[in-house]
Amino acid sequence: MTLLAGTFAWMAANGRTMMELLGQHLEMSAWALGISLAIGLPLAVAVLRSPRAAGFAIALVNVLRTFPSLAILAFALPLLGIGLLPSVVALVVLALPPILLNTYVGLREVDPDLVDAATGLGMTRGQMLRKVQLPLAAPAIFGGIRNAAVQIIAGAALASFIGGGGLGDLITAGIAIMDVQRLLAGAIPIALLALAVEFGLAFVERRLFGKRLEDAR
Repeated sequence: MTLLAGTFAWMAANGRTMMELLGQHLEMSAWALGISLAIGLPLAVAVLRSPRAAGFAIALVNVLRTFPSLAILAFALPLLGIGLLPSVVALVVLALPPILLNTYVGLREVDPDLVDAATGLGMTRGQMLRKVQLPLAAPAIFGGIRNAAVQIIAGAALASFIGGGGLGDLITAGIAIMDVQRLLAGAIPIALLALAVEFGLAFVERRLFGKRLEDAR
């Protein structure tokens, strides 16, 4: 029996454990993405009209991007302990930069003439944001969400180091007891999940914004 066949046999024999860890992985990732969106989108809108605030926010998230995922988890551990909460916080730190940066850049690149025209029509800032800026910036925003989602799925594998659970538990356990089949039983689903999210969101992106992306090229 080959290593890969043995891995799939192990996964089939431990189906309940696999489903439980997959559920934990998806729950952790969903919380992290939702919180990242709740922070990143409003923050990008808030700093849009202030170059100084935007510069500070962009510099901050660029600093965050330089930290390895494991280092972020290590920082979260003494502050928040172990479990789901510090894992989600660490993943939010990982996912926030692409969401914030793409949203800000997308909103900044909206044609100023269209903004002036909307102002001339008597639109308030809120109406202009909802009806003009956000729809035009949507492809860039979606691209940031797609990038963040893939990073979260992959980064969640490290959450097991601080008790976050998920499929990463199989990887750490496999390393600890030198069980390659158990390690691959965690690594393969994470890789497939990340690929599914990448290609799935890419398909949705093409369906929603395909014509506009082609025109932009």
